Amino acid sequence: MNKINKVWHLANKMPKNPNLDERIIWHLGHAKHCSCRPLAGKIVEEVKKRGLKV
Repeated sequence: MNKINKVWHLANKMPKNPNLDERIIWHLGHAKHCSCRPLAGKIVEEVKKRGLKV
């Protein structure tokens, strides 16, 4: 079962109207510190396209 890291979520809000770079940075940090859900969709595609590792 996935766990929500409430402390991380409270300290790391997604910026309002984030650009793609901000979204990727947030999602990579989220994947590193919280296991409430996996990366998916366009973010995964862009991470792979840029050669970044989760």
